[in-house]
Amino acid sequence: MAGEARLFDYIQLEDVLTNVVLTIKRCLCRDPNSRIYSNALLLSLPPFLSLCVSMSPSLKDEEGNAFGKAAEAALLQLSVVVNGKSETTTTSPSLLAERRVIRFGLPSKGRMAADTLDLLKDCQLLVEQVNPRQYVAEIPQLSNLEVWFQRPKDIVRKLLSGDLDLGIVGFDTFSEYGLGNEDLIIVHDALGYGDCHLSLAIPNYGIFENINSLRELAQMPQWTAAKPLRVATGFTHLGPKFMKDNGFMHVTFSTADGALEAAPAWFSQTTGVDKMGIADAILDLVSSGTTLKENNLKEIEGGVVLESQAVFVARRKSLVEQKGVRDKTKEILERFEAHLRAVDQFTVTAHMRGSSAEQVAGRVLSQPSLSGLEGPTVSPVFCKHNGKVTLDYYAIKICVPKKTLYQSVQQLREIGGSGVLVSPLTYIFKEVTPRWQELLLKLEL
Repeated sequence: MAGEARLFDYIQLEDVLTNVVLTIKRCLCRDPNSRIYSNALLLSLPPFLSLCVSMSPSLKDEEGNAFGKAAEAALLQLSVVVNGKSETTTTSPSLLAERRVIRFGLPSKGRMAADTLDLLKDCQLLVEQVNPRQYVAEIPQLSNLEVWFQRPKDIVRKLLSGDLDLGIVGFDTFSEYGLGNEDLIIVHDALGYGDCHLSLAIPNYGIFENINSLRELAQMPQWTAAKPLRVATGFTHLGPKFMKDNGFMHVTFSTADGALEAAPAWFSQTTGVDKMGIADAILDLVSSGTTLKENNLKEIEGGVVLESQAVFVARRKSLVEQKGVRDKTKEILERFEAHLRAVDQFTVTAHMRGSSAEQVAGRVLSQPSLSGLEGPTVSPVFCKHNGKVTLDYYAIKICVPKKTLYQSVQQLREIGGSGVLVSPLTYIFKEVTPRWQELLLKLEL
């Protein structure tokens, strides 16, 4: 058994070390000024590589010796990459204090990760990885910035510890693991994906059949000090706070991750027997509510803890003390704002006859759905007839939302518009970015 464990560890370590050496070689081939990989390697790998060196004598074979030598070589190469010296680096706190590279934490797995990469791509910010197994990447459009792929809760924790400067997580994760810390600040609170809500759910049968509100649940006589309401949840900060704020005197919590719908007691239609559950209620994230219904659970009035979607967050201290972080934050925020503002918006262009630009603009503004963002753009269209240049039409350009697109085109045609062209918008940049102005006020800058 011990031999099997040793072999398993060896294979795992060798696999990781191979990836390490490949990355180091890539670093050596890159521009010396680019520290996208070397900084992350220096912070995380020396302890691991030192462990490899110390383990190698116990492997007692040629492969083991080669493995140890490879680890020593990796340590040396790592030092050369980062410091340009032939001395092994063993400490990382000083580098952490002196680092100038901006770190941007992104979700590493799941739907949130895919949607985040899609948003960045839509904003012309392409995340480049050497290979999918690496957790450090770069965005070529943002110099001096490296991406760290992390679990959402670890993004929040690393923001608090100062290992990250910026991040994208769900608002639920931000609230649960941020613990209300004032050093965390929301830069953009509505990135448009990851929509869900954190909610309390109870069985729709038995003693809960006629319970439809949080107030009714709190007033049930069953809950006593000896027999409290049992709630299963993975939100061990938000859950107790919510229940206390809503007057629950007798309640206990059990920590659970995944498949919480199976926690409450339930009735087996196959055997006709009530099954004892580990909880009376659950507090979990809900998207469509289908899973709750399929497990005979229901949400109740007043039971929603918070609404959540993806948010762009930052470490306040980094924003205040480092102009580079502020500059990158502003650029990312402006790209997000411009793209999200343009989602489901279309540019409509048409030609219209008229005696003057003012007269044509008046006709357009007389229609309720043709006002655009700030009013129509009206410009002359010159045509050539019999060798003479004449002003026969005016070009009308407006921005309309997708939901009223057809109605807007119909109204434009009714007042004389022709040759109507429709095209989707990618960005709408305003003179100033409102959320950036709000952020500066929060930072007192």
